[in-house]
Amino acid sequence: MVTGSGDDPASGKEWPTHLERRRWPREPSPQKEHRVDVAPALVPLRFSTHDLPPKEQFQSWRSHMAPLVDVHLPDGKSEGDGFLAEQTGWHLGEILIVQQRAQACSYIRDQAMLRSSPIDHWNVGVLRSGRAWTEANRHVTATGPGEIFFRSLGYPYRGRMTDSAAVLVFLPYELLTRDAGLLQNANNIALSGSLAELLVSYINGLEANLGNLTVEEVPRIIRTIGDMVVACAASSTSLDRGQEQTNMGLMERAHRYIHLNLHSDSLTPDVMCRALGISRTRLYQLFETSGGVFNYIRKHRLLQAYADLTNPTDNRPISEIAEAAGFDVAANFTRAFSHEFGLSPREVRKTIATERPAIPATRSMRRFGTTIGDWLTLAR
Repeated sequence: MVTGSGDDPASGKEWPTHLERRRWPREPSPQKEHRVDVAPALVPLRFSTHDLPPKEQFQSWRSHMAPLVDVHLPDGKSEGDGFLAEQTGWHLGEILIVQQRAQACSYIRDQAMLRSSPIDHWNVGVLRSGRAWTEANRHVTATGPGEIFFRSLGYPYRGRMTDSAAVLVFLPYELLTRDAGLLQNANNIALSGSLAELLVSYINGLEANLGNLTVEEVPRIIRTIGDMVVACAASSTSLDRGQEQTNMGLMERAHRYIHLNLHSDSLTPDVMCRALGISRTRLYQLFETSGGVFNYIRKHRLLQAYADLTNPTDNRPISEIAEAAGFDVAANFTRAFSHEFGLSPREVRKTIATERPAIPATRSMRRFGTTIGDWLTLAR
């Protein structure tokens, strides 16, 4: 949003005549004057560790996030190093929008937490900076700046993020009950396509105006966000029409074949072409936007290795996981894995092995409204 343009009559500046004629139609003056007198509908909730002593910052963040996820510091970091994090929450009726900045950490929402938590929201998030990797049901989704993810808080997940900034939107389960089946199929995916780009643009515009919204506008915004999320999920998990339907159908078959044969030694372009009934040229065209078929297979084998290494019940040696990922030489696996995720396989496994059980924020640790769980409960 551009500010300071002189487009505000209150600024006392006159627009040149030739520019005035080209301006977009503006709302009638009486309506604009009326809006000035209307108090904003949203009052922000704030959480920050910035004013705390460094040694207390991480535990404060951990307590704040405890109703949602259990968070842990990365290897090599201690609580004495400090942990800068802040959130600003905005209630739009049943929806909660959170602007978040936080340093690198890992997070987990496990079965035990699900059993004791009333939180079962849908979560949509746009990363402004940093990267995140989240595993749910043995599927890892990676997101970076400008990308948008969709996740259900009714299922367990775990992951990690680098220093990052994000806008998170939480929608209660009952708000989208009619489309629950479709949305569950889209759990833990990166939304993509034109509709996802529109949703990101809408969230960007909404974020810029959170402090100016009126009560009358909130119900309309809730409906719009809900409809857009459902449309994006449907678009990201189903086939499109026309020629795109043919391409997407082929891509779906190719992806399914790769995932069913991910650890097979015979997963080669020639074998895939015979199985799918297409030429090598057609196969390479399908995977052109993914960096090539070899790159796609390699990336998803590494994502599967990450999921295996973060699975506390998988006790296989790292060398065996490397072999399953198609790497005969352990050093090559470590190099590729570290390049993809920023941590070595050993460091990822060590992080999971040393994780402590989730510590819920007790009444003595917090006041009402000071944890993200309270924010989500208040939104309902």
